[in-house]
Amino acid sequence: MKTKIYIENDTFVAGTTLKDGTATEHNNMAFHACEKPESVLENRKRLADSLQCELTDFVSASQTHSANFHKVTVADKGRGAEVGATAIPDTDALYTIEPNILLCSFTADCVPVIFWNEANGLIGVIHSGWQGTIKEITFKLFDHLNKVEGCKPEDFHVQIGMAISQEKFEVDEDVYIKFKTLGYADDFMYFNEATNKYHIDNQKTVKKQLELAGIPSERISLDRTCTYMSADGFSHRQDKKAGRHLSFIMRKGK
Repeated sequence: MKTKIYIENDTFVAGTTLKDGTATEHNNMAFHACEKPESVLENRKRLADSLQCELTDFVSASQTHSANFHKVTVADKGRGAEVGATAIPDTDALYTIEPNILLCSFTADCVPVIFWNEANGLIGVIHSGWQGTIKEITFKLFDHLNKVEGCKPEDFHVQIGMAISQEKFEVDEDVYIKFKTLGYADDFMYFNEATNKYHIDNQKTVKKQLELAGIPSERISLDRTCTYMSADGFSHRQDKKAGRHLSFIMRKGK
């Protein structure tokens, strides 16, 4: 199973699957962007085997570029794992305090955010495409974790996963204005006069949102692999029929 592991120790395992030309559908992990569901199922089973867990430990959401998040409980185990229709609806971020649940997020250019809290064991994943970023899903979730779950921002580690680079993420003025309206994204945008397009660094905008939520910058890691340019990446911009990466995290339990 071709994966990139961001952390693996006695407590947590987190990473992302990679595009793999030797695997069925190039190691596509998403039911909503596949040719055959059974291919996705086969790839997910191989991932489960590599992580020494069960497919029924997976929990995924039906992502809609919203700012909605869901606290996963044991009752959610297996949702979206074997059948897309059972995924948690209209949700783009998941978190849990339960062990032995593999939280899943799917991307092909959008920014995946993976996080873990060393003090209380809380873990989570966020899907932040440009629409999720302007809706501030990342900031809103961490504000919730602080106020409702009693988490301290300084106890988190955050991994921003591979996504489309600023060079390849070009947009028209309407999207640029939405980012500018945030009030803190100016340093992460530039205008290309030759193409009359704006270029936005979605990863760094999300990093700024994490910092605004109180996460120390030294506890935020960025994977600057460009999904558009890397042979390991699925890119919806490059190929509208592209598969999806699965970013994951699980807290190990006995």
